[in-house]
Amino acid sequence: MTEVILKQEIRRLGGKGDLVLVADGYARNYLIPKQLAMPATAGNKQQIEQMRAAADREAAAVKGDAEKLAKLLAEVVITITAKAGEADQLFGSVTSRDIAAELEKLGFKIDRQKIVIHSPIRQVGEHKVSIHVHRDIDVPVTIRVLGEGREEQPQGEAAGAEQAAEPAAEESGEES
Repeated sequence: MTEVILKQEIRRLGGKGDLVLVADGYARNYLIPKQLAMPATAGNKQQIEQMRAAADREAAAVKGDAEKLAKLLAEVVITITAKAGEADQLFGSVTSRDIAAELEKLGFKIDRQKIVIHSPIRQVGEHKVSIHVHRDIDVPVTIRVLGEGREEQPQGEAAGAEQAAEPAAEESGEES
């Protein structure tokens, strides 16, 4: 196990300036090369206090921005059109990448890794997902999934099915 100092928040691990114990390979192959953490040497440990003070100032500003973003996102309903079969079953599923692309079209730049899909979206209809905008703030967002080329067809199908059923009932009544 290796002690490292985090340079930024890493979900499920810690916040900026935290001293954490991680597996050697995780630190050596991922955290340190990607500049997400630095080794916890004596000199670096002295920098923790400075980093924490700066992180606290930055966190206050970021949290304020995240709260504003959360208010805007809470009102958003994202509509995604996807190919679907007759039983409203999607061919594939709606992913966080699809949701992030739609949010970008609406003017929100959200990293797809911050979108939490609780269960796979494989049906036409309305679904709820969460967007992790800050370590303390998760925003529920509604996703409306429509079948491609069938946005208005369910109403037409129902009317057509009723009309087809009526002549069949009349014919069977005449034959009895």
